[in-house]
Amino acid sequence: MNDAAHDLHAPHFIGIGGAGMSGLAKILTVRGAKVSGSDSRESETVLALRELGAAVQVGHAAENVPDGASSIVVSSAIREDNPELAAARERGIPVVHRSDALAALMGGRRALAVAGTHGKTTTTSMLAVSLAALGLDPSYAIGGDLDAPGSNAHHGTGEIFVAEADESDRSFHKYAPEVAIILNVELDHHANYASLDEIHDSFETFVGRIQPGGTLVVSADHPGARELTARVVGREDLSVVTVGAAEDATVRVLSVVPNGMTSEVTIELEGAELTFTVSVPGRHYAHNAVAALAAGIALGVPGEELAEALAAYTGVRRRLQLKGEAAGVQVIDTYAHHPTEMAADLEAIREVARGRVLVLFQPHLFSRTQQLSAEMGQALALADASVVLDIYPAREDPIPGVTSELIIAAARAAGADVTAEHEFTAAAALLAGMAKPGDLVLTMGAGDVTNLGPAILEELAR
Repeated sequence: MNDAAHDLHAPHFIGIGGAGMSGLAKILTVRGAKVSGSDSRESETVLALRELGAAVQVGHAAENVPDGASSIVVSSAIREDNPELAAARERGIPVVHRSDALAALMGGRRALAVAGTHGKTTTTSMLAVSLAALGLDPSYAIGGDLDAPGSNAHHGTGEIFVAEADESDRSFHKYAPEVAIILNVELDHHANYASLDEIHDSFETFVGRIQPGGTLVVSADHPGARELTARVVGREDLSVVTVGAAEDATVRVLSVVPNGMTSEVTIELEGAELTFTVSVPGRHYAHNAVAALAAGIALGVPGEELAEALAAYTGVRRRLQLKGEAAGVQVIDTYAHHPTEMAADLEAIREVARGRVLVLFQPHLFSRTQQLSAEMGQALALADASVVLDIYPAREDPIPGVTSELIIAAARAAGADVTAEHEFTAAAALLAGMAKPGDLVLTMGAGDVTNLGPAILEELAR
């Protein structure tokens, strides 16, 4: 391993089972590091890391930190009172943020970083899978698990490293990519950003980190992305490639034609038309694929070859993932938790649903609900009927007066048929009772609502 800034030969990961953390732990283990870590519970991810050779404990305790730990790797979700973090500080073990570890892993590779308020995981995955299909064997670190090849990270032999770049805590300022994608710019992560201006400033800083002579691939359609482009387009050592349906887009999307659970996408590329298949439904996923295509071209990959390889992408877990069908009812799971994502996925599902669309929604974070409850309610109005669970707190403490009732009130004001369900375990039976043959049930949210998809299928099978 080549890492001058941080000693990662024997890292200890606090929260090693998380989507971002587990990927880094996997790459480091494969590269020969002596990886240890802890997580709050057993999981498939934890078991997979143990099989690779990592020493993983369940539960957080000071004694989990091994004597030979060279550094402690944490994410922004780890609180200062975590016993392992406190023990590491007492012992003088360096603490490394996840983003610094990822930046170190990208060192010496041709880095491609994918940023934006929505769509990062999908676009990063599309690039990883398509580049691998072309035999380029890229390294990658993704914030979700691929359907194929079934991992959120890989240490490749090729020169390209594809990484998801997280703006939520400004950690994407640590990276210096050769090519960067910015899919969209919207206000989110209200605990860290007070205004949309702050978000724009943060993304502009990220663009400033692109290597001299590098390329920015940015949406031509999204208002926030267009404003960002106007801020940075004059930089002499930066190539800007815009993608989208707008007439002035460098790579223009001419059409997106739904075809069951896939889409046929036609683009104008350097004066010629090119049509290819995207193996997931929805206009927003098609636009993600076009951004991935433009970024690959910027790295020197032939466009027609990459377009054909994009068909190898079959999806990411929790991104409109079909969980199964029972009693004539399909159950699909989505990670969507911001109103824009919610509306986009509901519009995509509308194109493939045979009957009604029923949503089981779990709000994610008190701060996001406080700021965006009205927009969440309006998004739920796109469903035929919705059930809303209590807020999934993740890393946050409750905010007085902020509950899922804010979203329910907004949804009803928008004319939605919406019901509250405060008992998590009762939700599966409720949705199964509502569903009729031909309906589609969508479990939606970034928390543990994903666990209810199989439970709904079991109830339906009865």
